[in-house]
Amino acid sequence: MINYSSSFWRSSVFTFVIRGTLAFVAMTVIAMFFYPGGSMTDPTTVGYSFFGNFFSELGFWHTKSGAFNPIAATLFFMALTLAGSGLAMFFLAFPQFFQGNQSQWRLSVIGSALGVLAGLCFVGVAFTPADIFLDAHYQFVIWAFRFFPAAVLFYIVAIFRQPGYPRKFGWALVGFFVLLVAYLLLLEFGPSAKDSYLGQVIQATGQKIIVYASITSITFQAWGARKLSA
Repeated sequence: MINYSSSFWRSSVFTFVIRGTLAFVAMTVIAMFFYPGGSMTDPTTVGYSFFGNFFSELGFWHTKSGAFNPIAATLFFMALTLAGSGLAMFFLAFPQFFQGNQSQWRLSVIGSALGVLAGLCFVGVAFTPADIFLDAHYQFVIWAFRFFPAAVLFYIVAIFRQPGYPRKFGWALVGFFVLLVAYLLLLEFGPSAKDSYLGQVIQATGQKIIVYASITSITFQAWGARKLSA
């Protein structure tokens, strides 16, 4: 049982989450500059294409061009491990705001269980480079984006039913939920990145949108939670 009266779980954890999300952005941007080149449909490309390469390709130890990629792969591993761990910690801390009502408390606990699983799946993505463990990597990605919208949905209901919790955070989650579902549908039913350049660009661009939407959403929610816990 988490002790929500401790200073760490009451407020400091949200600072950690915010710093973790910002560190993810910084480390992945730096990793892009060290990526030697190669994409799903064209191994001859040079450097990292923001709309043509996936985030996961930063984690390749050997890119599609055959080049060794130790710096970008290490940065990507660190960034995603930190972000996934931060997401799990956010969901472990978030139920403290819903303890006053048994119904909202149950919703928050279920939402947090799903959110923690999503965070652990993202850590799993970091530990399974797609050029080495493609099947496991893909399964971690799919399940992360199945657990994540489910967690968000439970918290949407909990926030709108919780007296005194600012509604702007609930509406922000509604918008984020729509994006998560849209991205899951893109993953499941969208064009294959392996079959054409257009499919690659669509999938890679969709991934960039949802990753930065996730960073923005969790940072905003953690900022709000930190203010409420002060």
